[in-house]
Amino acid sequence: AIDKADVFIGLSIANIFTPSMLNSMAAHPIVFAMANPDPEIDYNLAMKTRKDVIMATGRSDHPNQVNNVLGFPFIFRGALDVRATSINEEMKMAAVKALANLAKQPVPEQVNIAYGETRFTFGAEYIIPKPFDQRLISEIPPAVAKAAMESGVAKNPILDWEKYKEELMQRSGNDNKVVRLLHSRAKGNNKRIVFAEADSLDVLKAAQIVHEEGIAIPVLLGNKEIISELKKELEFDADIEIVDPSDEAFADKRNQYANTYANLRQRKGSTLYSAKIKMRERNYFGAMMVLEGDVDGMISGYSRAYPTVVKPIFEVIGRAAGVKKVATVNIMITDRGPLFLADTSINIDPNAAEIAEIAQMTANVASTFGFEPVMALLSYANFGSSSHPDAKKVRDAVRILHETHPELVVDGEIQTDFALNKEMLQRQFPFSKLAGKKVNTLIFPNLESANITYKLLKELNGADSIGPIMVGLRKSVHVVQLGASVDEMVNMAAVAVIDCQEREKRKKAKTGGQ
Repeated sequence: AIDKADVFIGLSIANIFTPSMLNSMAAHPIVFAMANPDPEIDYNLAMKTRKDVIMATGRSDHPNQVNNVLGFPFIFRGALDVRATSINEEMKMAAVKALANLAKQPVPEQVNIAYGETRFTFGAEYIIPKPFDQRLISEIPPAVAKAAMESGVAKNPILDWEKYKEELMQRSGNDNKVVRLLHSRAKGNNKRIVFAEADSLDVLKAAQIVHEEGIAIPVLLGNKEIISELKKELEFDADIEIVDPSDEAFADKRNQYANTYANLRQRKGSTLYSAKIKMRERNYFGAMMVLEGDVDGMISGYSRAYPTVVKPIFEVIGRAAGVKKVATVNIMITDRGPLFLADTSINIDPNAAEIAEIAQMTANVASTFGFEPVMALLSYANFGSSSHPDAKKVRDAVRILHETHPELVVDGEIQTDFALNKEMLQRQFPFSKLAGKKVNTLIFPNLESANITYKLLKELNGADSIGPIMVGLRKSVHVVQLGASVDEMVNMAAVAVIDCQEREKRKKAKTGGQ
C-alpha cells in the first residue's frame, strides 16, 4: 500500500513507519506522522532518509505541527455564530481550505518573532499556519460560517462579513483599528517610499511586507551587493529598484544632488566639494531623492541615533511654510483607545508658543486618523496651582490655543491622572473644557517627559506604538527609533503614504482642485 504512494497519514503508534517504506513512496512524498508524543517515524530520521519529503507531525519542536488548536476552536466559533444545527463535511472542508490559503499568504512579523525565524514562507517546512498566527480567528470562522449558510444548516445568517471579522478580532483582543485604518488608507496609492537602510535585514523585511501588502512601492537604498544577498535569503524575488549612493552608476545623480544641495546651503557653510562627499551618505542622498521628487517619501533611523538622522533631513527638507518648529507624535495603542503623544523626539524644552504649535500640529494628526482631538497639556500642576515657570509656560500655551484655535477642545495645565480620569476631572475641576470628556491627546512640557512616557507605555504596558511621526516638514520624511521593529517600520511606511495623500489634498484645496 505504501509503494509509490503520494501521501501517508498516520494516527497510530510510534516508529512503525520505516525508512525503507518512506523510500518506496513517490517523489516529494507527503508524510503526516501524527502519533504523539512520538510519531510513526522520527522527523530527523525522515529528513535524513529523503531530502524531498514534506513532513508534518503533532510536535511543536518540528516544522508543520498538526494541532487541534488550528481547527476545533475556529470551526466551533463559526458554527456557533450562525447557530448551525450541525457541523457537516462542507464546514470542515471550508476550514481546511482556509488554513491552506492562509499558509500561502505573507506571514505576520509577530509569528516570525514568536518562533525565532527570519521569515516563514510557504514550502516544505511551512505548509500549515502556526498556532500563534493572529489571522486564524479572522479567516477560519468566516469560512466555516459561509459553508454552514451555503449548505443550509445556518439558522442565523451573517450579512456583513467585514463587520463580523472586526468583531472576531475584538473578541480575541487582536483588534487594532488604527493600524487597519492606516494600512487600508495607504494601499493602492502607488507612492514610492525609499528605505534608507535597506541593507539591514529588518529594514528589508519591512520593505518586503510593504511591497507584498500593496502599501507602497519600496525603493531600496544601500549597498547593492548586501541588499541582493539579503533578498535571496528572504526569498524576496520582486523586481524592486535598488539605489546604491556609493556606486559609480549613480555618479550623475550624486553630482546633480550635490549641486542642488550646495546651492541650498551655500550661505550656511556648504561648498560643492563638501556637498559631493555628503551625497555618498545615505540619509543626505535619500533626503535629496525626496526633495527632487524622485520618490514620494522616506523612512530611516533603524541603525543610527535619532539626532544624526534628523540633521540631514532638516538641512535638505526643512520646515513647511509657516512652521516654526518640527515635532514628533507617537500614537500609543492602549486598552482605553489610541493616545496621541507629543513631542516625543525633537524639542528639548519648548516655550509656550512652541508648545501651542506642537499641540495644533498634533491635533491635525489625530484628525487625519479619524479622531476628534481632545487635548490635555500636561504638567505637575493643575490649573494655576503652581507659579513656577515650568507650569506657567504650559498655562500660557493653553491661553494661546484658546485665543488662536477656539475650535479645539484643549485645556491645562493638568496632571496626567486627572487628564485620563474623566470622572475625577469632572468632580475636581468641573470648569475645565475637558470635564466629562475622554482625553485622547497628551501634550508634554518637554522632551524628557514625553520620551520617557511613551517608552514606559511600550515596555511596561505592552502598548503598540506608531511613530515618531514627524510633523512640520516640507515633505513626507519619517525617522523611526533606533532598533525599531519590522512592524513599526511597516506602519511608518503607511504613515508616509498617508502623509503624501494629505499634502496632495491640501495642495488641491489651495489651487481649487486643479
